[in-house]
Amino acid sequence: MKNKWVRAEFRKAATRKRLFEHRGDRPRLSVHRSLKYIYAQVIDDNKGVTLAFASSLDKDLRTTLKSHKSVDAAKKVGESIAAKAKKAGVTKVMFDRGQYVYHGRVKALADAARAGGLEF
Repeated sequence: MKNKWVRAEFRKAATRKRLFEHRGDRPRLSVHRSLKYIYAQVIDDNKGVTLAFASSLDKDLRTTLKSHKSVDAAKKVGESIAAKAKKAGVTKVMFDRGQYVYHGRVKALADAARAGGLEF
């Protein structure tokens, strides 16, 4: 059986391969999930520029959240990244979950971003 690190790297490579087949079409919404926090950013790979960024450490979210690692925190980050992306003029993105399974906090962030007006 392969160890956890090898399986995670395989999932990450498979996700990135599917994304980079369509990389010129639209920016990507990249998600990073640590044990304590969750981060999301909208990246334009053609220019190599981050268009919008949100995390559970943002000042406006820091005071309202009870826990930074909960599903509720991920929902707030999803709403925040959708608002910031729309402000930057982005409505369509590709969702890059990286090595993380589409479940729990990652799914909550994606659903909240969709509800906030992002299409993917």
